[in-house]
Amino acid sequence: MPEKITAYCVKCRKTVEMKNPQQVTLKNGRLAYKGTCPNCGTTVYRFVGRVKQ
Repeated sequence: MPEKITAYCVKCRKTVEMKNPQQVTLKNGRLAYKGTCPNCGTTVYRFVGRVKQ
């Protein structure tokens, strides 16, 4: 997993560096990193790709 993952925080309206990123697979099969915004604590996502079936 990369050290620094950035995502767009909708609440802060800017790109931030994720705090505690975790790789997750969403229900539709997409891979994403889920973390929190260091400024406001909102959950942010960074989509990566799809899982091959």
